[in-house]
Amino acid sequence: MKLFYDDDADLNALTGKKIAVIGYGSQGHAHALNLKESGADVVVGLKKTSKSWAKAESDGLRVVETHEAASQADIIMILIPDQTQAAIYNQDIKPGLEKGNALVFAHGFNIHFNQIIPPDNVDVFLVAPKGPGHLVRRVYQDGKGVPCLFAVYQDATGNARKTALAYAKAIGGTRAGVIETSFEEETETDLFGEQAVLCGGVTELIKYGFETLVEGGYKPEVAYFECLHELKLIVDLFYEGGIEGMYYSVSETAEYGGMTVGPKVVDAATKDRMKEALKYIQTGGFAKEFILENQANQPVLNALRTQHHRHQIEEVGRKLRPMMSWIKQ
Repeated sequence: MKLFYDDDADLNALTGKKIAVIGYGSQGHAHALNLKESGADVVVGLKKTSKSWAKAESDGLRVVETHEAASQADIIMILIPDQTQAAIYNQDIKPGLEKGNALVFAHGFNIHFNQIIPPDNVDVFLVAPKGPGHLVRRVYQDGKGVPCLFAVYQDATGNARKTALAYAKAIGGTRAGVIETSFEEETETDLFGEQAVLCGGVTELIKYGFETLVEGGYKPEVAYFECLHELKLIVDLFYEGGIEGMYYSVSETAEYGGMTVGPKVVDAATKDRMKEALKYIQTGGFAKEFILENQANQPVLNALRTQHHRHQIEEVGRKLRPMMSWIKQ
């Protein structure tokens, strides 16, 4: 596997090209500001009613409505939620596309699952930072970068790969290292990681651990600290040194208990269910479900949000966190 760094990318590939960043949320603000400070010609595209309009302008960026930004630009980076991309593309971006333009994504969902069908005469690639937008922005300002994935789906000009690497460099990715992938691999692994491990899996493990302690007669506040609050300390160890680094840093009691009891709680049957979840993603089942969910105005998602909000662990957490002044509210 080759990692691409600063010397492998040339910012001159962006010279003379206007870049439209569509959206100004977590990723949008980071991309737009990093691009600008790397010398790129940037415009932000938003709805006139967007609450982010004033923020982007106060950050020193030029802001116009989405359709205008897209029609002006040579490179259009779409950084709005997956469920809104197809409609915005068809309404505001597609009409202004010209031969040789580049259509860019930070997640391959809409291309891979055929929600957006680009014309044959434009480049299509993705540059996906492996971190939230605020981190992409902060480490760039510190002279560092967040690792990125990049992939080329369509190379109409013959220069898509060079442009993708230049874009990754302009947002700071090549400072840390950039890995080449495909839209299929990025999309399916990203969805799986979110669902089975990072968001879904971890959340359910925390809740069941909390419930087990509370049902065993222990104080909810103590259960909260043991099953949720201290998780950050462990995740930081994972982040810094991997699984072996975590086990090296904790006590031998925790090491032995973790290695012997962990496989009893999360076992081969869990892996089998993870494989089922991955298959559902690969076959397009999740994409179809998610698209239909949004077409119906998110009834399942809204019900699940309410259910999570009312869970005892959240009620306890809302009381405890204000006591910890070092936690940013």
